Amino acid sequence: MEFHFERRASASALWARRIAVFSGVLLITAGAGHRYGAVDTIPFFWLLGLVGGLALLAIVLAGVGFFRLWTNGDRGGRAATRAVLVAVVVLIPFGIGGWRAYSLPRLTDISSDIASPPPFPTAQRRRPADANPIRPATAEEAEAQLLAYPAVTGRRYSQPVDRLNEIIEVVLTQLGWKAAHHTDPQMQTAESLIEIVARSLVFGFVSDVVVRVVDEGESTYVDVRSNSRYGIHDLGDNAEKIQRFLAALDAEVAARNMPINVEEN
Repeated sequence: MEFHFERRASASALWARRIAVFSGVLLITAGAGHRYGAVDTIPFFWLLGLVGGLALLAIVLAGVGFFRLWTNGDRGGRAATRAVLVAVVVLIPFGIGGWRAYSLPRLTDISSDIASPPPFPTAQRRRPADANPIRPATAEEAEAQLLAYPAVTGRRYSQPVDRLNEIIEVVLTQLGWKAAHHTDPQMQTAESLIEIVARSLVFGFVSDVVVRVVDEGESTYVDVRSNSRYGIHDLGDNAEKIQRFLAALDAEVAARNMPINVEEN
């Protein structure tokens, strides 16, 4: 007589795969919703916490599945392997965020001019009630920014202010950023401020950005400040926004054969 023993399917491995896939779908859906304004930031933080917890749970259940495969011969090795792979991919943004939180200073306000940052004329009034207040940086924060982001500096362009203002409008369109307020659209005064609402590239975290344009006669000086609406750590996002804006501005200016000077503040 021949006896055939049917291997049991590991419930842990199957649930690990389901939970891992669900965490991935939830991350993509919530991230897209926040990126395009359908999900508010505070609920999105809670959703991110849920996503991370589900991904970790999937890895734990996959581990149980592997253990039962080894000890009892249960089926489910493929399901457990897929669960681990999906969960690891889902946790990559959390790993990057954790490393940035560890390696970068805890800042939410970055300026290309540390000594005299461009002010926000109207941004505080546009912020939701639960958003971060806009406040001056402390001496410790200014020093931390200088050490962490030495490349965040202002630019001097050897072009008149009206032409540079036109280029800034082109750059904002290229970046998909929305100009919310301009203190002097006609550039009639020596200094004007352009307030902008800018989203990060992946998850769309919002910062208020202000560009200060100073008319120096034969040249124009540009400073940029970026301030996070939410969170106690920007994970380097504000510095990236400033550098992305200035890099785009430099490229557009260079395409029009205009000299650029990068200066230390």
